[in-house]
Amino acid sequence: MGREAEYFSKDFDWEKLKQEVESNPSLSYHLPFDSNSPSIPSPSQDSQAWNQFHIRHSTGRFFKVGRDNITIYACDCSNEALERANKMIEVSNVGPVAHRFHLFHCDFSTNGFPKWLACDSCQGNFLQKQHDQFSDAEENKDKSLNNSSSFGGKCCTGGVDFVTLIFTLSAVPLHRMPSAIRECFSVLKPGGLLLFRDYGLYDMTMLRFEPDKRVGFREYMHSDGTRSYFFCADTVRDLFTSSGFNELELEYCCVKSTNRRIGKSMHRVLVHGKFQKPF
Repeated sequence: MGREAEYFSKDFDWEKLKQEVESNPSLSYHLPFDSNSPSIPSPSQDSQAWNQFHIRHSTGRFFKVGRDNITIYACDCSNEALERANKMIEVSNVGPVAHRFHLFHCDFSTNGFPKWLACDSCQGNFLQKQHDQFSDAEENKDKSLNNSSSFGGKCCTGGVDFVTLIFTLSAVPLHRMPSAIRECFSVLKPGGLLLFRDYGLYDMTMLRFEPDKRVGFREYMHSDGTRSYFFCADTVRDLFTSSGFNELELEYCCVKSTNRRIGKSMHRVLVHGKFQKPF
């Protein structure tokens, strides 16, 4: 396997890291993990903090991972980002299938997904385990996505085959996570997959937070007002299975990286999961 295809996920044992952290007195303020009196932000507070984040990172470039020199891009949810994406599609070689790209942004944890993804009628059909009948409908790319005429007279796209939550759910306050996951479940076709990856418990990012930055159950606030939640595998399992998903894969990805400039070793913990909506 060539270097460009290598993937590292088992550089160290998570249980051993857990023991080290929980036995370290200097990190005791991360414990115990009680959920008493969490700081619950309003949706408007969330939106304001993340809008400012996207303004600061309007180019999309965020940070680099040292070992493989991989550039990570922030999720820019601005109208300008949508315009740039549309232009990229226009100048690419995907012309014959360009009408299949439907770009939009929304806060699905508070407002849900737009109904043109999966209308109430189709969601009802999903619950009855009926196969979607609109998956290959031809859409008219020149018309708006805000009405049914965008999909050749059909009521909607008929749902989606995949949903990816990659470093997304951790930015949603804990009390809104169940409703956000239910929204993902509602727009998936029967048999559709949800691919999950996010911050894991005892990730180095979590351990860097000062005591006053802890605002809830495994939840911390950055200096810019945005939040991060750090998941254990059991929490992820409970969140998704209680929303109706079947668990296909769930594990900790433990990656050890080194800052060559200062010679410091860093332990990154991510939670990887694959979940399926029942047929």
